[in-house]
Amino acid sequence: MRYFIDLSFNGKDFFGWQRQPNVISVQEVVEDKLSIALQENIEVVGAGRTDAGVHAQQIFAHFDTGEIKDITAFIFKLNTMLPPSIAVNDVFEVSPDAHARFDATAREYKYYVDTQKNPFTNAMACYIKKSIDVEAMNEAAKILLDYKDFQCFSKVKTDVFTYNCKIVYAHWEKKEHQLVFTIKADRFLRNMVRAIVGTLLEIGVGKRSLNDLHQIIKSKDRSAAGKSVAAKGLFLTQVEYPKRIEVRNGK
Repeated sequence: MRYFIDLSFNGKDFFGWQRQPNVISVQEVVEDKLSIALQENIEVVGAGRTDAGVHAQQIFAHFDTGEIKDITAFIFKLNTMLPPSIAVNDVFEVSPDAHARFDATAREYKYYVDTQKNPFTNAMACYIKKSIDVEAMNEAAKILLDYKDFQCFSKVKTDVFTYNCKIVYAHWEKKEHQLVFTIKADRFLRNMVRAIVGTLLEIGVGKRSLNDLHQIIKSKDRSAAGKSVAAKGLFLTQVEYPKRIEVRNGK
């Protein structure tokens, strides 16, 4: 039987989602605890591969095992086994061919920028002292929706078949001392959101113009775009799927 697991994690202590040699990853910890709880070797496939230090308010992964008869007890057991930085929100059965990565139809990220020193939020946000033009950054964000090829915002050494992504939403919002950037697309390239945020912030502080953004995207050159912002301010907030993959729980 195939199950989806709905997770949240604080990425500060991990080298990203994907299991890697000699470093600790979220995938490794989740697989190890699932294997202990189910008393068999469990491998999970995640909805995406977050970079080191990036957080997730919601990420899904799938795994195969026999029937889990008491889901509530199973979730409770897993949460007692996992470290405080990882939480299981739900586990539910899906169709046998459901895939956490390939069936995802959209992903949403949020990036947090602090505009003043704050001992409670600076640890999970990028702190910028300069005055920021939010209106200019939102004008720039609209430009993103006019393009599909975002090679200029991708890590140079990455194994992908295409740099095309369909961005359906990109917007900055001011909330008290914070600026929150929300972006939603069908898929994202490695480092893409952090590079976009870094470039938009350069427009916001007057270092670049709106026309510069057009030229950056058309160049397909990562060195033409802005510097990537710190991973600590980035959160994967939502992953969407077609309802057909779920076979119970009404989710």
